[in-house]
Amino acid sequence: MAFDPITAAIDLGTRLIDKFIPDPVEKEKAKLELLKSQQEGHLKDIEIQLSAIIAEAKSTDPWTSRARPSFMYVIYLYILAAIPMGIVATFSPETATGIADGMKAWLSAVPDMLWGVFGTGYLGYTVARSAWDKKK
Repeated sequence: MAFDPITAAIDLGTRLIDKFIPDPVEKEKAKLELLKSQQEGHLKDIEIQLSAIIAEAKSTDPWTSRARPSFMYVIYLYILAAIPMGIVATFSPETATGIADGMKAWLSAVPDMLWGVFGTGYLGYTVARSAWDKKK
């Protein structure tokens, strides 16, 4: 069975409505608005955005299919680096400050717009992947 991003978005929206809107009347109104959005084609934009992400996730190319998990490993490495940085800061606070300033300068060199695009893509990948895994 093929993955349908619109169906996944509707399912996700319906679950969120069920979870966060306690009033049954308001819940049904929200679900009706979600279905109207689908009919009006507003969810077509989501399908277009998710289709590229899904294509990447299905790719047999290891560089493409592992790009996002590899980024998470880099983030985990930064988090784990806090442990030895704490030890370095104990013995040489100037060295620890210099290392932190260097990392900050390096990450600041990445344009803000690129971080935004990456965050949006990663969030879309996560949602699509969760929906895909749940369908299986």
